[in-house]
Amino acid sequence: MNKEQFDKVKNGKGFIAALDQSGGSTPKALKDYGVTEDQYSNEDEMFKLVHDMRTRIVSSPSFSSDKIVGAILFEQTMDREVEGKHTGDYLAEKGVVPFLKVDKGLAEQKDGVQLMKPMPDLDDLLRRANEHKIFGTKMRSNILEFNKEGIDAVVKQQFEVAKQIIAAGLVPIIEPEVNINAENKAEIEAYLTESILEELNQLNDDQLVMLKVTIPTNANQYESLINHPNVVRAVALSGGYSREHANEVLKQNKDLIASFSRALINDLNVNQSDEEFDRILGDTIESIYDASVNKN
Repeated sequence: MNKEQFDKVKNGKGFIAALDQSGGSTPKALKDYGVTEDQYSNEDEMFKLVHDMRTRIVSSPSFSSDKIVGAILFEQTMDREVEGKHTGDYLAEKGVVPFLKVDKGLAEQKDGVQLMKPMPDLDDLLRRANEHKIFGTKMRSNILEFNKEGIDAVVKQQFEVAKQIIAAGLVPIIEPEVNINAENKAEIEAYLTESILEELNQLNDDQLVMLKVTIPTNANQYESLINHPNVVRAVALSGGYSREHANEVLKQNKDLIASFSRALINDLNVNQSDEEFDRILGDTIESIYDASVNKN
């Protein structure tokens, strides 16, 4: 583990940019960016266009290590290059810590949740991640209803895979997303806290994880997890909230920083001039930084 990167992730001021839209969410991300489906005819062309978008974001002067602690990449982004360097190397040299999304998407809903699909090639992916200067990983599950069995299954699966990632020398971001429209969202979050705490307490001292959570209904719901000795840092997803609302509720949660995806790129457009693009991205980064660092 890179000590300088570890210190930055643990103590750095700012937030983690989520640039990891993958297969299923890529067409929508491109459409929001002003690239319509008639502008590409196959998956390769689609992924090239989304990489062009990400390249424009990470190479913008506004995307700086003063405000951005890290960035989560999709596997294809890790394998591609920005300005002649692999994306992970490019970010690391810029002072932004690279992470990699490793999950293969979500399984069918059962017991009110969606577990992660199997990841048979995970060891190979982790080996490649290490070669590409990746510091940590991210994997997402989805919780839609208050069902204790389902929630426990999500947490158990997340920690099982996390141990495999830790053994490869990387820091896993565990992401049990709670759907923002879930009926008993606050109750789900209270039970999820207990379930995660139980798993954290079983880790060895050197088994370190990060958490990525939906911004909780009750402010500081996850305080006991954030302060746990095995948790390096906790970050929050925007989950479909508008950026304004996500920033507003994030400010009420101390020591929880942003890891926004949609809320980061929503106002960007392929047709903007570089000057306009940098200004809009800069304003967006400033607002998310403020919500991550300056708490109510």
